[in-house]
Amino acid sequence: MPYKSQFIIIEDNLIDQFVTKKLLKKGLDINPAYIANNGKEGMNWILKNQNLNPLIILLDIQMPVMNGFEFLEEFDRLPEDVKEKIEIFVLSSTLDSDEIKKVKENKYVTDFWNKPFRLEILKNAFLSA
Repeated sequence: MPYKSQFIIIEDNLIDQFVTKKLLKKGLDINPAYIANNGKEGMNWILKNQNLNPLIILLDIQMPVMNGFEFLEEFDRLPEDVKEKIEIFVLSSTLDSDEIKKVKENKYVTDFWNKPFRLEILKNAFLSA
Protein backbone atom coordinates (compact mmCIF):
# COMPACT_ATOMS: atom_id res chain seq x y z
CA MET A 1 0.00 0.00 0.00
CA PRO A 2 1.49 3.38 -0.98
CA TYR A 3 2.32 5.90 1.72
CA LYS A 4 0.01 8.92 1.55
CA SER A 5 2.45 11.82 1.92
CA GLN A 6 4.28 13.53 -0.89
CA PHE A 7 8.07 13.37 -0.61
CA ILE A 8 10.75 15.78 -1.76
CA ILE A 9 14.43 14.91 -1.55
CA ILE A 10 16.59 18.03 -1.23
CA GLU A 11 20.02 16.65 -2.00
CA ASP A 12 22.84 17.63 -4.34
CA ASN A 13 24.57 14.24 -4.59
CA LEU A 14 23.20 12.20 -7.52
CA ILE A 15 24.06 8.85 -5.94
CA ASP A 16 22.33 9.79 -2.68
CA GLN A 17 19.30 10.99 -4.69
CA PHE A 18 19.16 7.65 -6.51
CA VAL A 19 19.57 5.53 -3.36
CA THR A 20 16.98 7.53 -1.41
CA LYS A 21 14.44 7.31 -4.25
CA LYS A 22 14.97 3.54 -4.46
CA LEU A 23 14.50 3.14 -0.70
CA LEU A 24 11.30 5.19 -0.80
CA LYS A 25 9.97 3.08 -3.68
CA LYS A 26 10.92 -0.23 -2.07
CA GLY A 27 9.94 0.59 1.49
CA LEU A 28 6.89 2.81 1.09
CA ASP A 29 5.88 2.43 -2.57
CA ILE A 30 6.60 6.15 -3.07
CA ASN A 31 6.75 7.07 -6.73
CA PRO A 32 7.46 9.75 -7.62
CA ALA A 33 9.61 11.36 -5.00
CA TYR A 34 10.46 14.85 -6.15
CA ILE A 35 14.10 15.92 -6.33
CA ALA A 36 15.65 19.32 -5.64
CA ASN A 37 19.40 19.72 -6.07
CA ASN A 38 19.77 22.36 -3.35
CA GLY A 39 17.76 24.26 -0.77
CA LYS A 40 16.78 27.04 -3.18
CA GLU A 41 15.27 24.55 -5.66
CA GLY A 42 13.53 22.83 -2.75
CA MET A 43 12.05 26.07 -1.44
CA ASN A 44 10.88 27.05 -4.93
CA TRP A 45 9.20 23.64 -5.31
CA ILE A 46 7.44 24.03 -1.95
CA LEU A 47 6.22 27.52 -2.84
CA LYS A 48 4.79 26.23 -6.15
CA ASN A 49 3.21 23.16 -4.51
CA GLN A 50 1.88 24.56 -1.22
CA ASN A 51 -1.47 22.88 -1.77
CA LEU A 52 0.07 19.41 -1.45
CA ASN A 53 -0.39 17.91 1.95
CA PRO A 54 1.11 16.34 3.87
CA LEU A 55 4.70 16.75 2.70
CA ILE A 56 7.83 14.99 3.91
CA ILE A 57 11.16 16.70 3.22
CA LEU A 58 14.36 14.66 3.24
CA LEU A 59 16.99 17.39 3.58
CA ASP A 60 20.75 17.24 3.18
CA ILE A 61 22.91 19.73 5.09
CA GLN A 62 25.90 20.41 2.83
CA MET A 63 24.79 21.64 -0.60
CA PRO A 64 25.75 24.45 -2.96
CA VAL A 65 23.56 27.52 -3.59
CA MET A 66 21.48 27.10 -0.39
CA ASN A 67 22.53 24.57 2.24
CA GLY A 68 20.25 22.78 4.70
CA PHE A 69 20.67 25.37 7.46
CA GLU A 70 19.87 28.22 5.07
CA PHE A 71 16.85 26.24 3.87
CA LEU A 72 15.61 25.89 7.47
CA GLU A 73 15.96 29.68 7.93
CA GLU A 74 13.83 30.26 4.81
CA PHE A 75 11.37 27.60 5.95
CA ASP A 76 10.84 29.56 9.18
CA ARG A 77 9.51 32.46 7.07
CA LEU A 78 6.75 30.37 5.45
CA PRO A 79 3.15 30.86 6.61
CA GLU A 80 2.16 28.68 9.56
CA ASP A 81 -0.57 26.90 7.56
CA VAL A 82 2.10 25.72 5.10
CA LYS A 83 4.65 24.71 7.77
CA GLU A 84 2.15 22.67 9.76
CA LYS A 85 1.64 20.27 6.84
CA ILE A 86 5.37 19.56 6.46
CA GLU A 87 7.76 17.24 8.29
CA ILE A 88 11.52 17.59 7.81
CA PHE A 89 14.02 14.78 8.19
CA VAL A 90 17.67 15.73 7.85
CA LEU A 91 19.90 13.15 6.15
CA SER A 92 23.60 13.75 6.43
CA SER A 93 26.97 12.06 6.50
CA THR A 94 28.40 14.82 8.72
CA LEU A 95 30.49 13.87 11.71
CA ASP A 96 30.58 17.46 12.98
CA SER A 97 29.00 17.35 16.43
CA ASP A 98 28.13 21.07 16.28
CA GLU A 99 26.19 20.58 13.03
CA ILE A 100 24.38 17.54 14.41
CA LYS A 101 23.47 19.46 17.58
CA LYS A 102 22.25 22.43 15.53
CA VAL A 103 20.05 20.13 13.40
CA LYS A 104 18.60 18.30 16.40
CA GLU A 105 17.79 21.58 18.17
CA ASN A 106 15.91 23.01 15.17
CA LYS A 107 12.20 23.07 15.98
CA TYR A 108 11.23 22.13 12.41
CA VAL A 109 13.39 19.00 12.19
CA THR A 110 11.55 15.81 13.11
CA ASP A 111 14.64 13.60 13.08
CA PHE A 112 18.27 13.34 11.99
CA TRP A 113 19.48 10.27 10.08
CA ASN A 114 23.04 9.43 9.17
CA LYS A 115 23.66 8.58 5.54
CA PRO A 116 23.46 6.03 4.27
CA PHE A 117 20.30 5.21 6.18
CA ARG A 118 18.71 1.76 6.18
CA LEU A 119 15.32 0.71 4.89
CA GLU A 120 14.28 -0.27 8.44
CA ILE A 121 14.71 3.34 9.61
CA LEU A 122 12.40 4.53 6.85
CA LYS A 123 9.76 1.89 7.60
CA ASN A 124 9.92 2.55 11.35
CA ALA A 125 9.49 6.29 10.82
CA PHE A 126 6.55 6.14 8.43
CA LEU A 127 4.80 2.78 8.76
CA SER A 128 4.71 2.37 12.53
CA ALA A 129 2.47 5.42 13.05
